[in-house]
Amino acid sequence: MPLRRLTLAAVAALAPALFAAPAVAAPMPLPLPHEHGDHLTVTVTDSGSFDGTYDLYCHPTGGTHPRAKAACAQLDGQTRWGKDAFAPVPADAMCTMIYGGDQKARVTGTWAGRPVNAGFSRTNGCEIARWNRFSELLGDLKSAPKD
Repeated sequence: MPLRRLTLAAVAALAPALFAAPAVAAPMPLPLPHEHGDHLTVTVTDSGSFDGTYDLYCHPTGGTHPRAKAACAQLDGQTRWGKDAFAPVPADAMCTMIYGGDQKARVTGTWAGRPVNAGFSRTNGCEIARWNRFSELLGDLKSAPKD
């Protein structure tokens, strides 16, 4: 029993020191320069004038994407709670056999708090329609004006 009393007495004596607040608070880390709510990396190939890799930041808008403001607005307009805006065309979809071209795109990052890893092409009518829904993000192939 004497050992137990000594242990309890030692803990009681050290408790104020263990739980005391430090005299100087640790400094807060500085925010990263591009810390945004949504960030996508878009790589477009075989489209001609819009080929390249772009960073798109939304909320607030920024990055290297040539039409960042319009792309963010288009994505915001397609975002629905509980739905994946970047979902692929369903495997059992009935699509017209229209070839839209060799264009391909890969979009990765985070949108609306969800991870994104989506591939795009123009291999049939469904894929062309999906590409067109993201025309500001992927390029509309007719022209690529800047914001």
